Amino acid sequence: MNIRLDGRTALITGASRGLGRAMALALAEAGAGLALAGRDVARLEETATAARLHGHPAETFVADVADECSVLALEKNVLARFEHVDILINNAGINNRKDVTDFTLEEWNQVLATNVTGVFLMCRSFVPQMKGRGYGRIINMTSIMSHISMPRRALYSTTKAGLLGFTRALALELASEQITVVGISPGPFATEMNTPLIQNPEANQFFISQIPLGHWGNVPDIGSLAVFLCSEHASFITGTDILIDGGWTAR
Repeated sequence: MNIRLDGRTALITGASRGLGRAMALALAEAGAGLALAGRDVARLEETATAARLHGHPAETFVADVADECSVLALEKNVLARFEHVDILINNAGINNRKDVTDFTLEEWNQVLATNVTGVFLMCRSFVPQMKGRGYGRIINMTSIMSHISMPRRALYSTTKAGLLGFTRALALELASEQITVVGISPGPFATEMNTPLIQNPEANQFFISQIPLGHWGNVPDIGSLAVFLCSEHASFITGTDILIDGGWTAR
């Protein structure tokens, strides 16, 4: 299946590395123009440079999704450059692994602000101009931690479970506009962030033992899934969550 997204514009947060970068490059290869948002200017530009090799525009925008003023500025700057956004991928997220009793309120609120409030702010800014076009795609990066959990993951699981609920509700709100809203819940992927775990024999063996397929996820697989969900082939998929975890949550 040769999926093309020519003429579509995708806005991806947290696009400087890892799964965000993988989705950006996959959408660029499929023909989409890109608005890449994040806080790491140099790494964003690296993603944009790689994306431009496919012959379509890729622009970078510095933004902090947890900050309302920053998101409003992003809205203004992106729409001035691209006029409209067809695809919104809310990928930016942070984690803080601690026992519940060890969190300060500030630490707790910081993760909530990025992982949940940030998605709300992005949707509030970009959903209005997606309406009335007969097409729209919103992908929220949830996590297997929205379905299961582990010790020291209370905060992260809270945010991702909340994001899954938000995804379902927003899908119902936007169904009449033919805008689909879907979550992607990745399991363990061989990203740069997980390199220390992969290189630690004990930690690596633990994760491998939890994955029925017996290996870490290949990062480009996330890009392929995102391209499919943004295509017309996925126009009847909304209000749900796609687990891509090598069978972890099926156990």
